[in-house]
Amino acid sequence: MAELTLGTPADVDRAIPAARLALREWATATPAQRCTVLTRLAELTELHARELVDEEVRQTGKPLRLAEEFDVPGSVDNIGFFAGAARHLHGLASAEYSAEHTSNIRREALGVVAAITPWNYPLQMAVWKTLPALAAGCTVVIKPSELTPLTTLTLARLATESGLPDGVFNVVTGLGADVGTALAAHPGVDMVTFTGSTAVGRNVMAAAAVHGHRTQLELGGKAPFVVFDDADIDAAVHGAVAGALINSGQDCTAATRAIVARDLYDDFICGVAEVMSKVVVGDPTDPDTDLGPLISLAHRRRVADIVARAPAEGARIVVGGKSPDSVGAFYPPTLLADVDERSQAYRDEIFGPVLTVRPHDGDDDALRQANDTDYGLAASAWTRDIYRAQRASREIKAGCVWINDHIPIISEMPHGGLGASGFGKDMSDYSLEEYLTIKHVMSDITGVAEKPWHRTVFAIRN
Repeated sequence: MAELTLGTPADVDRAIPAARLALREWATATPAQRCTVLTRLAELTELHARELVDEEVRQTGKPLRLAEEFDVPGSVDNIGFFAGAARHLHGLASAEYSAEHTSNIRREALGVVAAITPWNYPLQMAVWKTLPALAAGCTVVIKPSELTPLTTLTLARLATESGLPDGVFNVVTGLGADVGTALAAHPGVDMVTFTGSTAVGRNVMAAAAVHGHRTQLELGGKAPFVVFDDADIDAAVHGAVAGALINSGQDCTAATRAIVARDLYDDFICGVAEVMSKVVVGDPTDPDTDLGPLISLAHRRRVADIVARAPAEGARIVVGGKSPDSVGAFYPPTLLADVDERSQAYRDEIFGPVLTVRPHDGDDDALRQANDTDYGLAASAWTRDIYRAQRASREIKAGCVWINDHIPIISEMPHGGLGASGFGKDMSDYSLEEYLTIKHVMSDITGVAEKPWHRTVFAIRN
């Protein structure tokens, strides 16, 4: 597909001063000027949608339909959203909270942002991490995953063509252990934003803490999919399959732990098994393909090993569970029933097309099981009862709770987790706050040289 330069910490040492040099011009540009450039970037991204779709499919193996209908149009919409948001960075109006002074609040660009992105949604994650920063007036140095850097490089090229000044958007390709660590620990950055595994996220946070960098982390997940006894079983079945298999299950918000009312348990398992059996696994460039390969053979081995251990831990493999003999890192849709709460398949993030199912014995038990995890990124609750829905949304510990659906996201709404899933928000106006610093400006309005409060410090003597 492509041959890229393997960047080094020396490249990071070149990129960060370039971003620092460009910061003054970009941070002091008017909101209208930043909006104009970013709007042009949205237009160019849409014009190059076919190129981006093809690159995304080739480098990740995700199905063509997913890239065409989700990844690329979602990225275009997100860029357009933040182009508009650039014009709405308001501070508080002036006010005399003290008789001798007036105060106002400025929201200013935080500075140089180091962004480290994963391989599962390369274009979307590059947009999520860079666009709010750019809208806020920050400059960016981004390291895409070494497995999927192509669309990030294309986005950077389009950013330059849109009129973004040199040094505002910088890309350093390379390995996480080299370039990623150097970025997170560099004294010249003001913030580190990272999406990836919880284990790596902890290392990034530790590296960033050496210099006191602000951090924003979107990490792993193990989303509960809670089906109450009054749920629309057909909707829950289809929602579970879609939520578990999106992007071949390589999604931190994927439905991974179905917790189903005992009265509906058998029907749910039969329904999911039937729908999963019709899923087409194959060539991701074929429009009829539903499920492409996993990112690598090494990752498939990890997924397969966890599933292979599940029966010894009490699980029943209902569908799938065996790597095909065909060439490629394909793994079939897999349904594990009767999974023990302490098993690896139930507790660890598998990051593959695997759904585990357990029964629950009432609302209290369902919500207890939903919260029995270190993660807290996403969850869903399936019920016809508004009071149950509201209770679930209130009590489930997650950054996002869907009711009678699972997965949909939109630019106007925030995305981010709790606990081992990280902290801070991507998307929406809330994410802009990650890249801004709040400054209080207090101005004397008396014109008096000897202020009344001075006598608190020293006696005023004539």
